[in-house]
Amino acid sequence: MKIAVDAMGGDYAPKVVIDGALDAVKEYDVEVVLVGDQPEIEALLKKAKYAGNKISVYHTSEVIQMCESAATSVRRKRNSSIVVGLSLVKEGKADAFFSAGNTGAVVCAATLELRLLPGIERPGIGIVTPTLKGISLIIDVGANIDPKPSQLLQYGIMADAYCKNILNKANPSVGLLNIGEEEKKGTGFIREAYELLETSKLNFIGNVEGKDLFKGKCDIIVCDGFVGNVALKVSESAVEAMQTFLKRHLLSNIWGKIGLIFMMPSLKRFKKELDYAEYGGALLLGVNGVVIIGHGRSNKRAIKNAIRVAKEEVERQVNSKILEQLK
Repeated sequence: MKIAVDAMGGDYAPKVVIDGALDAVKEYDVEVVLVGDQPEIEALLKKAKYAGNKISVYHTSEVIQMCESAATSVRRKRNSSIVVGLSLVKEGKADAFFSAGNTGAVVCAATLELRLLPGIERPGIGIVTPTLKGISLIIDVGANIDPKPSQLLQYGIMADAYCKNILNKANPSVGLLNIGEEEKKGTGFIREAYELLETSKLNFIGNVEGKDLFKGKCDIIVCDGFVGNVALKVSESAVEAMQTFLKRHLLSNIWGKIGLIFMMPSLKRFKKELDYAEYGGALLLGVNGVVIIGHGRSNKRAIKNAIRVAKEEVERQVNSKILEQLK
């Protein structure tokens, strides 16, 4: 299996991306195509003393920066690592694509290059998160910030297929993220989406609030990309702040320092369970191909795990499962 990786995408690219790819080919049965500036990539591979045959390089002369407009940059920079990497998937030269670069550009380029699945109007980013009752899937967390109510229904259908066939949940429950649990809460857009979800064949349980994100109240949380992205970033910030507060107080006196020694194994398990790097990346649902989107500040462990996720999604044939559900 061959995964195309945007070597130039992310806050610490290309070195961290290459380090993650090196770890991935050692640990998983996968080949990686590093897409980007060939001289720079090959220099880093040489520095890492890589002499294997599981990593190849596909040269591109352009990079889409984080600050660039998605649609404009995709049209103007046809030889960018994002556009070319997705073209490799389109042409069958790679089985999946991963990038920790400009999310909007990845979504836009994936839509143009790979096209959408029949019956899907806009793609959505779905991310698996830990909860008090296992795991849940939140969609959308940043692909579509101004969707139609019908598109939220499509997100629910795609997420339902994913949970049934990939996460092995027989009858996944679906909740709509809102400012209250009551049916009439929220904007007109949200109320219309509520009606569509309620009359669908999905196991819709109604509205859920922000406080329910990690309670495990439902298996799927549907929202627009603006709200979903804000919720995700706030959650990440809260986890990081909590870890800092905990460390600060434990190191404030001698008894805390002594206690920390005994607590360290539990704290490591706690950190691992909540660390985004362990989950690798988020799946872009709705496009006709496997596309994984990583956090801009992904470290090498996150890159390695994102490549693993890409491999698993190809093996699980997630898109064929979604198409069956849409029918």
